[in-house]
Amino acid sequence: MKAKALWDEDKWAQVLIFDNVSSELLEVDFRGSAEDVRRRIPETAAGGAPRRPGRPRLGVVAREVTLLPRHWDWLASQPGGASVALRKLVEQARVANRGIDRRRFAQESAYRFLSAMAGNEPGFEEAIRALFAGRQERFDEMVEPWPEDIRDHAKKLAAGAFAE
Repeated sequence: MKAKALWDEDKWAQVLIFDNVSSELLEVDFRGSAEDVRRRIPETAAGGAPRRPGRPRLGVVAREVTLLPRHWDWLASQPGGASVALRKLVEQARVANRGIDRRRFAQESAYRFLSAMAGNEPGFEEAIRALFAGRQERFDEMVEPWPEDIRDHAKKLAAGAFAE
């Protein structure tokens, strides 16, 4: 584990670990051995999913939803009840908004990473404007002079924001 080795060499080292998909920063406690650190990495970062109430074997998760009374009335009148109606509505929205959601997710992921790693780089603000405007050529132009590893990862994260 390279991050642990770096931290062992220099307790003041700035080590940032990002989720490779969402670019959320992961908090990792580097105390102890490399195996101790690996054990403490959150399950979600290691590819597992957190346990929640519901019917996990069926993939059903219970959460709270707040709606107006007229919405509850309409849901109650649907065949199969509120849960079935909500699942159908969510699936329809997921299919209808697939491209928009994918673009937004890529923009947000790239923005999180870039804010942490390239916020002081020249052209950062213009690159972010290009990212959210869907202007790939301008984005690529603005990130070109940045350090290679940051530039390449930024382009990888942003690719979904520019896809048709």
